[in-house]
Amino acid sequence: MLSKPLRKRTPQGLWDLKPYLDEINDRVETADYISEDPVQFLHAFHQKKDREIAGFLAATMAWGRRDIVIAKVEDLLSRMQNDPYRFVMSYNQAEFSRLRSFKHRTFKPIDIHGILLSLKNIYSSYDDFESFWIKCHEQAKAENRPLMALFHHNFFNGCDDLANRTRKHVSNPEKGSTCKRLFMFLRWMIRKDSPVDLGIWDFIPASDLLIPYDVHVARQAKKYGLVSRKSNDWKTVNQLTETLKLLNPDDPARYDYSLFGMGALDYSLPKKFILNKV
Repeated sequence: MLSKPLRKRTPQGLWDLKPYLDEINDRVETADYISEDPVQFLHAFHQKKDREIAGFLAATMAWGRRDIVIAKVEDLLSRMQNDPYRFVMSYNQAEFSRLRSFKHRTFKPIDIHGILLSLKNIYSSYDDFESFWIKCHEQAKAENRPLMALFHHNFFNGCDDLANRTRKHVSNPEKGSTCKRLFMFLRWMIRKDSPVDLGIWDFIPASDLLIPYDVHVARQAKKYGLVSRKSNDWKTVNQLTETLKLLNPDDPARYDYSLFGMGALDYSLPKKFILNKV
């Protein structure tokens, strides 16, 4: 027997839900959130390039329990002498010994090696990491392809010493990925006037951000009828973002806080809002 399709909330139903989601956003998106989340590594540095590298590495490794992720990023940055930009620019094969015993889930030393070499190539060719993203954005618009597809291609394109397995650690929407970690990184870098997100980049507006779609967000989005698709894929994250744009056209990604809060931090909505059992 085929499982029942997901019920989708009506526009009026969304507006009924909005005050509750906004309230949870306000309770979750506070300065206290920083110390319990990998975003803390952006706040730990003051120079733009250090923040870019520390944030990108933290987001790339943000897979699994947050406390474990934080411990692993701390370990990696300590191996980089807590000087990420200088370490990246001076990185060579001789420095690989610092990484030999590093491991996080499926990340192995060879993967960190390839990512650091790719970052070194980018910083040797561009003013900063944001300038590289600008090129990817312009190319994506010209080719009518997703930004993250061009980022994935260009990130590794100039690196000669790269294990093929390393490419899987940077998502590609053209293979169906939701690109959760990349959009989380962009949320940190793009959103302004937030007690959590730094908002130090300007190459796209917050209205262009997609929701960082992880298992917590997926469960809540389905439970409360914010998506009609059951698959956790690129099409679904776009559908969810379009739904949330009806509530906040300028900043749909802010609802990542409420959906994550309901999924992982024990916040909840009244039972009357549940549309689907998941």
